Amino acid sequence: MLIAQISDLHLRPRGMPAIRLVETNMLVARAITALMALDPRPDVVLVTGDVVNNGTPDEYETAQELLSRLPMPVYAVPGNHDHRENFRKALQRFPGVTSHPRFVQYAIEDFPLRLVALDTHIPRSSAGEMCEERLAWLDKTLAAEPGKPTFIFAHHPPFLCGIGHMDKIRLIEGGERLESIVRANPQVKALAFGHHHRPIETVFGGALASIAPGVAHQVELDLREGEPEGLLNMEPAAYRLWRWDGERLVSHMAYVERFPGPFPFVED
Repeated sequence: MLIAQISDLHLRPRGMPAIRLVETNMLVARAITALMALDPRPDVVLVTGDVVNNGTPDEYETAQELLSRLPMPVYAVPGNHDHRENFRKALQRFPGVTSHPRFVQYAIEDFPLRLVALDTHIPRSSAGEMCEERLAWLDKTLAAEPGKPTFIFAHHPPFLCGIGHMDKIRLIEGGERLESIVRANPQVKALAFGHHHRPIETVFGGALASIAPGVAHQVELDLREGEPEGLLNMEPAAYRLWRWDGERLVSHMAYVERFPGPFPFVED
């Protein structure tokens, strides 16, 4: 099974850039073209939040149009730039989005690897949370299939990464409980997040926890102490590919842009 993870699309109404300078619609379209050119093609695509930039209905029209180009199933969760009600209304055709009466949380049972989506959105906040209701749902959902390998995806990472201004707006509520739930469920092979616009990995609850880079702009790598001003840059857009072979889940980072090559290896 091959899973593509794209994150932090920050889509805008047609013809408008994000943050006054990033042509996110064009960059997301390029990412979609890159996914469709893969051989083999991914079986599914996960979108780990910040689908749009301001949560407005016209931005979600852009999102629906672009994501509908993908021929494989698309599973999305909201990020801090999203608006949960507008997200649910505009993207309701995508599987799972309206399965839960309040949150965008759902489990996909159709593949060898079980996919569990979590909603970490807090209205009008850049930070994230897992409240007791959402955590209880996760606990119950994992307990229902203890023998099936499981992959969890959400927007806000629950751990410190060392980039001060991003750590301040990580998953600020429910992280410890989330880690204990993951630790108690060894069928969870990995957790995938977005939000930080950088490739970052650690171990969380005994499982791999991985953050995807953005498919548009990136966050500046700044590990100085304190909370330096957050900055973005235009490092190459990238995404993650996850390969499940029935025993092991392996993550690859791939660039959207094409570079020179491939060339054959030849002896000098």
